[in-house]
Amino acid sequence: MAKAKKGAVELIALQCTTCKRRNYTTTKNRRNIQGKLELKKYCKWCKVSTDHKETKIK
Repeated sequence: MAKAKKGAVELIALQCTTCKRRNYTTTKNRRNIQGKLELKKYCKWCKVSTDHKETKIK
C-alpha cells in the first residue's frame, strides 16, 4: 500500500454505520471537501447498501 504524501490529498477509510467495520479505503482532497465524507456503499457483512462515514487509517 502506498503512503500518502503530505499535502491536500489524504488517505482515509470508510466505516459502515451499521456494523462498524472498515470496508473501503479512498483518498480525499481536504481543500475541496471540508467536513467528513459520507457515502452510500455496499457492506458485504450487512449484505445491503448502508451509509459509510470517514475514519482515520490506523
